Amino acid sequence: MRICVFGAGAVGGHLAARFAAQRHDVSVFARGAHLEAMRARGIALHTGGETLGGAVRGSEQAADLGEQDLVFVTLKANLLGVFAGQAKPLLGQDTPVVFVQNGIPFWYAQGLAPERPRPPDLSRLDPAGVLA
Repeated sequence: MRICVFGAGAVGGHLAARFAAQRHDVSVFARGAHLEAMRARGIALHTGGETLGGAVRGSEQAADLGEQDLVFVTLKANLLGVFAGQAKPLLGQDTPVVFVQNGIPFWYAQGLAPERPRPPDLSRLDPAGVLA
């Protein structure tokens, strides 16, 4: 299966390594030194005394990665525009896109239904209270 992980930081890198370990054809959208390291050495996840991962194809341009069977978007909420601007070449007619949201947007608690007058408790996600 051709799987693209769009945003190969901590969350995306974890997913990409697990998919690569299962011998899927994994592409990653990343930038800078992180991208160069994955191009040179593949991706590795060290967990529970074992190392998972494998080779991945990487680029800063989604068009270089081609059409995918499945796309995971693992960007922080404020970077979703980057995906929107580059998504088209990744998507076939039936390509599912899974958003693994990394970051709670500022508007998360706005417009709640009347039966939930209080904003949800985000203290575990945002201990310093910066977002809520």
